Amino acid sequence: MNSIVTFPNRIPTAEFEERRFKVYTDRQLDKIDVIQNLPEETLFEMKVVASVLPFRVNEYVINELIDWNKVPNDPLYQLVFPQKGMLKDEHYERMAKMHREGAEKKEIQAVAKEIRDELNPHPAGQMEMNMPELNGEVLDGVQHKYRETVLFFPAQGQTCHSYCTFCFRWAQFVGDKDLKMASTEAEKLHGYLQEHTEVSDLLVTGGDPMVMKTKNLVQYLEPLLQPEFDHIQTIRIGTKALTFWPYRFVTDKDADELIDLFARLVDAGKHVAIMAHYNHWQEITTDIAEEAIRRLRATGAEIRAQGPLIKHVNDNADDWAKLWDKEVQLGIIPYYMFVERDTGAKNYFEVPLVEAFNIYREAMKQVSGLARTARGPSMSAGPGKVEVQGITEINGEKVFVLRFIQARNPDWVQRPFFAKYSETATWLHELEPALGEEKFFFEDEYEQMKKGNG
Repeated sequence: MNSIVTFPNRIPTAEFEERRFKVYTDRQLDKIDVIQNLPEETLFEMKVVASVLPFRVNEYVINELIDWNKVPNDPLYQLVFPQKGMLKDEHYERMAKMHREGAEKKEIQAVAKEIRDELNPHPAGQMEMNMPELNGEVLDGVQHKYRETVLFFPAQGQTCHSYCTFCFRWAQFVGDKDLKMASTEAEKLHGYLQEHTEVSDLLVTGGDPMVMKTKNLVQYLEPLLQPEFDHIQTIRIGTKALTFWPYRFVTDKDADELIDLFARLVDAGKHVAIMAHYNHWQEITTDIAEEAIRRLRATGAEIRAQGPLIKHVNDNADDWAKLWDKEVQLGIIPYYMFVERDTGAKNYFEVPLVEAFNIYREAMKQVSGLARTARGPSMSAGPGKVEVQGITEINGEKVFVLRFIQARNPDWVQRPFFAKYSETATWLHELEPALGEEKFFFEDEYEQMKKGNG
């Protein structure tokens, strides 16, 4: 096995100079020059919402991705800056009152915690059902929902270069240790993987593992090159860095070491998949974003693109078709169109399933076969990933045609089932069985799983 695999195009071209990473949080809203021109009421709304939901943005996103002439309707502005509608009216007014009355920080934090607890901070049973054990001890920062795939949340990667306003893992970023999933213990992860040879895929996620220094990532991934981990065929890296900080792969001080790590993994026979999170074609319009993609692909890693369909950002077919076409042009594989999860600011971002399916179908009609690899619209619900396959009539009843793409019980996968048609349903739990059935076929078994925390 080579210690370093040399690619001639690994060296960054002269036009891309190292850039300082500068980030702003809710405490620095007044330091972001470009938003000081916005109405005073808008700035107050940002402050109120950022007291409850996490806010973080960097200068690259502000200066190069957002079209400030289109604010507030610019999709990337909606993607990273707090909007009043992200909180329910009663939650917003409660927090706004605290700010207007000059409440102490501790009081604001206490109210924020109460509001957060009402926002379903950990959907799909992720804190009750997905927690594996090793030698009788629960492994913090590891989740094992599906047989073949283990999720790992390294402690050094539990933040992001910027935060998405719709993020279903928002609870990771609000400073509440009770809501956090993270681990620093590489040995326990490796011990668990050694015991579970049915696992073929390790997904390193967060937050964003690309905020870590390469030396930290090495301690988790390099041991997987040993023979005892031959069953780990695929290493996935979930990241938004290709959008929010593409310099990570090009000019950051340890960018070359990161690229070399991926190349060594590929050279050793591992399938390295960068699970890139894209929401809008505007995210891949800069030269540095394209260079980051080129360098990653030069290692032999593949890039797959996924993201949810979200109101105010990408709820139209043309934007999805343009995004998928651009991804294919750059050698990225369109992978998933998700549905906004039932957590956090879902009331602001959610789209009815019927609308989601129509957007998906209309976008698919506009692209070539290479872009039709994107699966969806898909709900990552408690029982598994449920795809809306279509809308049809059976015996005079209008129904949604659904199937599991992935499931807690592999026997559920690819099995079609039907739900009553609804104009308003946005999530699985809002759907009712169709064709005279009292329950969906998986419900009884899933309830037993929940009771056993399995």
